Amino acid sequence: MTIRYLHVIQSLDPRHGGPPEGIKQLSRVATRLRHQVEVVVCERPDPSWAREYDCPIHYAGPSFHKYGYAPGLSGWLRRNAHRFNGVVVNGIWQYHSFCTWRVLRASSIPYYVFTHGMLDPWFKREYPLKHLKKWMYWPWAEYRVLRDASAVMFTCEEERLLARQSFGLYRANEVVVGYGVPEPTGDPQGDRDAFLARFPQLRNKRFLLFLSLIHPKKGCDLLIQAFAAVAHRDRTLHLVIAGPDQIGLQRELMELADRAGVAGSITWAGMLTGRVKTGGFRAAEAFVLPSHQENFGIAVAEALACATPVLISNKVNIWREVVEDHAGLAADDTLSGTIDMLERWIALTPEDRNGMAQNAFRCFASRFHVDAAAFQILQVIAHFRTTGQPAIA
Repeated sequence: MTIRYLHVIQSLDPRHGGPPEGIKQLSRVATRLRHQVEVVVCERPDPSWAREYDCPIHYAGPSFHKYGYAPGLSGWLRRNAHRFNGVVVNGIWQYHSFCTWRVLRASSIPYYVFTHGMLDPWFKREYPLKHLKKWMYWPWAEYRVLRDASAVMFTCEEERLLARQSFGLYRANEVVVGYGVPEPTGDPQGDRDAFLARFPQLRNKRFLLFLSLIHPKKGCDLLIQAFAAVAHRDRTLHLVIAGPDQIGLQRELMELADRAGVAGSITWAGMLTGRVKTGGFRAAEAFVLPSHQENFGIAVAEALACATPVLISNKVNIWREVVEDHAGLAADDTLSGTIDMLERWIALTPEDRNGMAQNAFRCFASRFHVDAAAFQILQVIAHFRTTGQPAIA
């Protein structure tokens, strides 16, 4: 049975993190399995990233304000939604989710919602004023979006449980479908060479790799301070910080590194893509992400797929799976926790690190391969198509 479904998302700009990358990979798997996937975005065409997608992309932009109001989206959905067996909404708190609900709520076309961690109670604790504003919006908008969805999809069990804690008024047909990335197909040594050709100063150096958005949520400041605290224990260890800096935080972090005396041991790599990105994962001794909140952590899965151990906080929602498989280390998202995690890594023998690298790939293959997640999403849509009933949580 061929499934034809639509992804709706505010933007596919790769600087926005995991959801655009997730759509790209999930659509590739579905297409390979001879299903049909399309995407509609609330922006104008941008060929710099659109060429990386194997499925049709439709543009309902431009959009306005941080809310992402795109006047063209509702009309596009009314004209085209009937062509699909289901519509998958990626993300909440912006116009595209409310618009999809408004257009489809009275139709026979089911829609599904990926919250992508946007109901994590961390946001309530960290930004109480923003949470108050969201409460004013919640009852007449996002509450209804989730309530009326055929299924609200979560990437892992931890995300599903946390989503219940942000708002007292909450009702959703929950289902955990997983998430993941594909196995890298390039030659490992060739990938490493591509990365080192971009950063020749790292050749023959041991380094830890941070690769994510440079944002306060990611614990970048904790990482720099923790690295400074342990650097004297292993002078051969270097730190690479890679990722887009959308809010201008990097300058402040560089000043922090300078005051801590480790500026010369940190390479600021900017945003990495393609083979250089994969090569960074492969060349790193370990991947590190002391994030304060991460509903899944797609970069964690990418590191595991490259047989790179991961050093993560216990606020990355897949940390239990990583620790259970001995594929990395986890700690509290505090300075003392991050220091302890780095010290434990440094204390490992080369044999222990090699064993953890082997476990990292096994963890990826058994838990976080994108094929499994894509199949689960297709199963959820197929279940509604054949039974007319919401997916079973």
